[in-house]
Amino acid sequence: MRVLAAMSGGVDSAVAAARAVDAGHDVVGVHLALSAQPGTLRTGARGCCTVEDAHDARRVADILGIPFYVWDFAERFTEDVVEDFVAEYAAGRTPNPCLKCNERIKFAALLDKAVALGFDAVATGHYARLSLVDGRPELRRSADDAKDQSYVLASLRADQLRHAMFPLGGSVKGDVRAEATERGLAVADKPDSHDICFIPDGDTRAFLTKKLGERPGALVDDDTGAVLGAHTGVHGFTVGQRHGIGLRVPAADGRPRYVLSLEPVSGNVRVGAAEKLAVREIVGTAPTWPSGVPLDGDTRCVAQVRAHGGTAAGTASVVDGQLLVRLDDELRGVAPGQAVVLYREDPRGDEVLGSATIATTSNQIR
Repeated sequence: MRVLAAMSGGVDSAVAAARAVDAGHDVVGVHLALSAQPGTLRTGARGCCTVEDAHDARRVADILGIPFYVWDFAERFTEDVVEDFVAEYAAGRTPNPCLKCNERIKFAALLDKAVALGFDAVATGHYARLSLVDGRPELRRSADDAKDQSYVLASLRADQLRHAMFPLGGSVKGDVRAEATERGLAVADKPDSHDICFIPDGDTRAFLTKKLGERPGALVDDDTGAVLGAHTGVHGFTVGQRHGIGLRVPAADGRPRYVLSLEPVSGNVRVGAAEKLAVREIVGTAPTWPSGVPLDGDTRCVAQVRAHGGTAAGTASVVDGQLLVRLDDELRGVAPGQAVVLYREDPRGDEVLGSATIATTSNQIR
């Protein structure tokens, strides 16, 4: 097959490209330039997509003996990922930019261009397992639970997954680094990127304030309606947050308060006890089905609401085009704007059934 290897300049995408070459595919490497003004140096694990990353990817391609190109996707990335991120926070929601990047950049813009140029698949360094079962894509958790990225890939459609390759799905991170060393790849010890790539200093609140300006509002006790403090914008908070809220008045019972909800129109941030974060029901919009097969009636599943952690068994169904998930046990800190991803309820629980964007939550089951 003709395979386009997306090479970020990190160790994972480097080894993924190498494995695609070893498998006998006709491989071309491409680095995505996602910033109109990329930094020249990477600082530890802060950010990615720098000039240094592009150079690292090119050096790996040279060792592998494959053609290499840099494609400028900066404008598309700004529109589909960065601006969406800002707009979601302004609306009082908590987005996942990595999920959006996979959905709209790597497996939409990049994949569309790759297919138009005659490539059969795009290979990436994601940790997830992908196979075809009777022509149906089956997306599963990776062998490395700590690195599993099936959650941020769960919004992909079946037609996109049919043109995807995840060569690292059956590996653990330590083995990938060891393999990179054996291959003589200089990126073998390069640190992973753990931050939002377009916020390299890690200060999300400052980034959003620069984009949105200050939008003053009140910190309100959810039980009494009392004003407990002030803030400069709901975009500085997320549901479930405990630290950095800025309360001026301590709780009467001495217990910590958490962010319960955000009201972008009034500017109120409602806070209260941890128990009030309990969620038993989730409604999600725009559901997607990686296998191409929607849920049929009530389906037992394991729901996950964060990239790592936040899982509970339950029953899911599609009601009026929306995904309704009823949980057996409560989850806390479930924020609108996040994704709820469903996994099949079996001994491993690792096959992705579907995904949707969380719209509303409730502590009661209908």
